[in-house]
Amino acid sequence: MWCCGIRGAITAPANDRKSIIAATKELLNEMVQANGIEIDEIAAIFFTTTPDLNAEFPAAATRELGWTQQLALICGHEMNVPNSLPRCVRILMLVNTEKKPEKIAHVYLGEAKNLLTNKATVSGGKK
Repeated sequence: MWCCGIRGAITAPANDRKSIIAATKELLNEMVQANGIEIDEIAAIFFTTTPDLNAEFPAAATRELGWTQQLALICGHEMNVPNSLPRCVRILMLVNTEKKPEKIAHVYLGEAKNLLTNKATVSGGKK
């Protein structure tokens, strides 16, 4: 078993609690589903937002999903790079897994699909 980093990103339609939580929940659910993850396999989750999203901590979405076990969670802001994608939530999920690295699905939804630069990375979801 090894600890694998799974990347994901999504855009929120607005800087309000409802939008940030809804987008984060959608991304978390898609990351778990795409990789067949059991919640107790998650070691830690790092959440970042662009500086224009500050109405809620994206980690609060884990409580709404019922993920109440002792997950290590932290939130921060991305660098404020000119012309970068606005209203973006990014996630780095550390998971204990037996999967080979090439079997890991990184998930980019909505406008965040434009962030894809690696053909081995996949985008999922309905957006």
